[in-house]
Amino acid sequence: MRTPIDRLAVLLMIVGAINWLTVGLFGYDFVAGIFGSVEALGSRIVYSLVGIAGIYSISLLFREAPVNE
Repeated sequence: MRTPIDRLAVLLMIVGAINWLTVGLFGYDFVAGIFGSVEALGSRIVYSLVGIAGIYSISLLFREAPVNE
């Protein structure tokens, strides 16, 4: 079973993926658009959380799924 932290990490990675999609397709940084700029503290916090979530999620690749009986 996935923990709430696992779910939060995946949610943050989805936010990051959608942001990169909008940058790639439209040249628009959604996170920077919300917080004002790439250098804004809010943007830097979101980018950092997405990065931490990505690093944490590496562990999801190596976890064994529970066996249901």
